[in-house]
Amino acid sequence: MAMSTETKIEKELGEMLVENNLITGEQLEASLELQVERGGKLSEILIEQGLVTPQGLGAMLSIKLNVPLIDLKRHAVQPDALRLIPEEIARKHTLIPIDVIGDSLLVVMASPEDVRTIEDIKAQAKMKVEVALGIPADIERAIDLNYKSGGAIEKQVDQFVPLVEEAELRPEPAARTPVIQTLDLLIAQAVRNKASDIHIEPQEDRLRVRYRIDGILHDMYSLPMATHAQLVSRVKIMAEMNIAEQRRPQDGQFSIKVGGRDIDIRAATMETQYGERAVLRILDKSLSLLALPELGMLPDVLRKYQQVLKSPFGLILVGGPTGSGKTTTLYASINELDRNENNILTVEDPIEYRFQGINQTQVNPKAGMTFEGGLRSIMRHDPDIILVGEIRDRDTAAAAVQAALTGHLVLSSIHANDAVSVFSRLMNLGVEPYLISTTLIAIVSQRMVRRVCPHCRAAYQPSEDDRAAYREEMQEEPATFYRGAGCNLCFNTGYLGRTGLFELLLLSGEIKKMMLAGNANTEDAKAQALSDGMVTMKHDGMLKVRQGITTVSEVLGSVALH
Repeated sequence: MAMSTETKIEKELGEMLVENNLITGEQLEASLELQVERGGKLSEILIEQGLVTPQGLGAMLSIKLNVPLIDLKRHAVQPDALRLIPEEIARKHTLIPIDVIGDSLLVVMASPEDVRTIEDIKAQAKMKVEVALGIPADIERAIDLNYKSGGAIEKQVDQFVPLVEEAELRPEPAARTPVIQTLDLLIAQAVRNKASDIHIEPQEDRLRVRYRIDGILHDMYSLPMATHAQLVSRVKIMAEMNIAEQRRPQDGQFSIKVGGRDIDIRAATMETQYGERAVLRILDKSLSLLALPELGMLPDVLRKYQQVLKSPFGLILVGGPTGSGKTTTLYASINELDRNENNILTVEDPIEYRFQGINQTQVNPKAGMTFEGGLRSIMRHDPDIILVGEIRDRDTAAAAVQAALTGHLVLSSIHANDAVSVFSRLMNLGVEPYLISTTLIAIVSQRMVRRVCPHCRAAYQPSEDDRAAYREEMQEEPATFYRGAGCNLCFNTGYLGRTGLFELLLLSGEIKKMMLAGNANTEDAKAQALSDGMVTMKHDGMLKVRQGITTVSEVLGSVALH
């Protein structure tokens, strides 16, 4: 009966779309045929085919059902309302309670015509229910953002703070002790929030838990200090560290399932003045690796770099500080290469993502496997293309150059402030200028900046300092500037997600001559690279400001000194 009502409403909604000239009758008929063939909702098929937007469809459905359409990106969800409906019910029926108004609970639903679910909600909340319509994807995001694990964590903490038995810390797969549940909940919420790291930090009077989201740390939970030793011990057991060793830094890794997804965790501990802190790096295997066009390279830079990757031999370096996305770029580069015709081998520390058809080796200093040793071993396995996770020392630099010199394409990362600084860095590592000019074919230097949130993006008047910085770099008056006003989906920061700023230096004949003549100081090399058409990271950033992708403050905070 409920399905029949839903189908009738959807068909009438389709007819409304035709009447309002939003789709044609032919498009509606074709979508209905597709619905019969594939099943599912008509509305989902219309959206999937790009015939209507979720917002447009929501507005029509709001009129049809005579219920208000609420934008969950802007509407705050009240904790008092959230506590009345369990997360399981919210997810099952795609709804979220957002406010208590008088003696009624206001609930945003994807299907506000579902009378049976509304009656269930009334029984659960023990109060009247007023319903509103919401975009399904927005409701799902709101559930992820608002049903945080705080309440569940508090319950677990209450159980294990009074009395902690050593047996609780033994890794028994069937046991779901409070400390195990607490760590699982912390990781699950971090995955939901798309955090890259979890920081568990003992303070003087509390245990602070922070998540790094889009490169910025956010305070998430404040737990009693009595939970500290148990949580850190649990991390150590999971990562196969020495639980008795508390003064020496340790690291390890483990895997965990979150919502049916495999998550790899890299863990590290270190002693501080208030006890051991732990950092968990989250690597979500289910997330597909970014392709080169998704990194944020300008079209011309992308085209040139893809051409460089077709080189049969030589050295390609990706430079930047820690956290600038070098590994992501290297992995995206490897994904471009033909792994059927080429023997591709890597030596990494650690292996963050696993590729089919590529032989990957993990650095293990305890077993004598270093970057330099791994690279020399790889040379005996008939490689065509080699990825070295990082050039850190003289021996690795020499081995990478030698591999490129003997007819292999070698990709690696290196710490350097900008593209031309890579020359100095290589020479400081003992690589002779003539070898650099012979083997090095391209340098990519990069930084990561936050993207303006697309859900709350709005034009604004920038400060005079921002206008001056833009004008100085672009040699033009600034056009319209955009920033995020702040909404629920971006934690009211105005930013959601990140993109890269890049500069690509191709070793032209002139730069090679400068290297051989010993005249390639930083300023001369940069001037020649600019003459050859290199776009600096700062200029790349300001182009993205012009496009409304990021802000001047983000660009200046990343590359102002370079």
